[in-house]
Amino acid sequence: MDPSETQDLHSPDDPIPSATDHEAAGHPLSVILEPFQWIRMLCQELNASFVLGVALVYGLSQGFAWSFLRVAADYYWKDVQQVQPSMVQMFAGLYYIPWVMKPIWGVLTDVVPVLGYRRRPYFILAGILGVATTFVLSTFGKLPIILALLCLIGIMASIAIADVTIDACIATNSIERPKLAPDMQSLCGFLSSLGALIGYSTSGFFIHHLGAQGALGLMSIPPVSLILLGFVIFELRTNHWSDKQEVWEKVGGAIRVIGRTMQYPTVWKSSLYMYLSLALSISTHEGHFYWYTDRKAGPAFSQEFVGMIYAIGAMASMVGVLIYHKLLKDYQFRSLLFYAQLLFAVSGMLDLIFVLRWNLKLGIPDYFFVILEECSVRITGRIRWMPMMVLSTKLCPPGIEGTFFALLMCIDSLGGLTSKTGGGMALHLFHVTRTDFRNLWLAVLVRNLLRIATLGLIFLIPKANQSSVLLPPDLLKKSDSDEEESLQLTTMNQKEDI
Repeated sequence: MDPSETQDLHSPDDPIPSATDHEAAGHPLSVILEPFQWIRMLCQELNASFVLGVALVYGLSQGFAWSFLRVAADYYWKDVQQVQPSMVQMFAGLYYIPWVMKPIWGVLTDVVPVLGYRRRPYFILAGILGVATTFVLSTFGKLPIILALLCLIGIMASIAIADVTIDACIATNSIERPKLAPDMQSLCGFLSSLGALIGYSTSGFFIHHLGAQGALGLMSIPPVSLILLGFVIFELRTNHWSDKQEVWEKVGGAIRVIGRTMQYPTVWKSSLYMYLSLALSISTHEGHFYWYTDRKAGPAFSQEFVGMIYAIGAMASMVGVLIYHKLLKDYQFRSLLFYAQLLFAVSGMLDLIFVLRWNLKLGIPDYFFVILEECSVRITGRIRWMPMMVLSTKLCPPGIEGTFFALLMCIDSLGGLTSKTGGGMALHLFHVTRTDFRNLWLAVLVRNLLRIATLGLIFLIPKANQSSVLLPPDLLKKSDSDEEESLQLTTMNQKEDI
């Protein structure tokens, strides 16, 4: 970040950056030092505990766990359960159920304290759920398909519950420091991509040596860290115990505020666009995966190389975050999302070229072309995703930030579920099976045409800058009775409070 930009982020009451910051900017190693200076600035502006919490949840629980599970689960369904790709695509849609339920997790963490704490117990609950389901899935041989699916959904629920608390903090900080909202999303995107890079890079190696089911046992590491986080995190205990009537009054009040907020045109139009843009981009991932690894019809990529493809894609996502952070965070929402969606649709055509094997006619090897295709899709996908996350944080009313942001993420998850389910139906309609991929190109073509059609919905996005306040003043008034969120990590001299 340019020093002048950083200076603009300080209010008159904030400390002025030290001279060493300006000296470092002119240092030959400033390019290397800049990310560390940026993180230090975020720690000073937002609290170091917030930044560390984002790193643990977005980097390890979401980035690493989600990416590792994506590869391991694909091989689990293919090699252990031997399920058809269209059915696996349907199963992948069901993974989104815990994310659709995020408003419930949000309400629980906002208004239902456990033993006087609003955050700690839910981290511990998420960790226990993740450890238990991972143990069952990786230990007891070939499970019935329904039980295996429930275990995978349980792992996703562990990630989703832990995600709610951090999302609430992000929404709160985005309202209080609107100029830093793009920076917070950049931090989340970077850490998520870094965790995904590690997950994808190691997945192929462990699947090859441990098998798909054995590799799934490593998924216990992130939930164990969530349990430890639940004991380490410092949270002020509430002074009073909420009875059932008070809890329901708070829930009713939150629902009323949500209803008023959703009636505001900017909110419901933006929410509708985010859902449709995800739902219309139907996913054909499982068809691609089965085709990638097929020895007769496809390029027959090895387990290690499949993991490497996704790992390079994760690096490309980090590039997408960098492009957004350095070049695009000052553009208006509507214009940025229009061109991002256009590039996303165009990059999808590379899938079509690859499935039809036109790359070989052009003299481009499969190994090179698939990496080119993955990088293009991941960069454009990340550039498309980042402004939608910034927009979501701008739509949250004070006092119920966690619940409302969870509701918006629920809408996004419904879009993802629709995308996966629609993709599974397309694969089934075009008779794409474990061994027959002749019509896979038709499913990809339909997907790309739907992505292009999404451009016609861009009018739903507001013409506003990413640092603008989008909610009306009456929705931005915070009740005096609203409790301040107290969430930070303990220091060494605070251990007696744990």
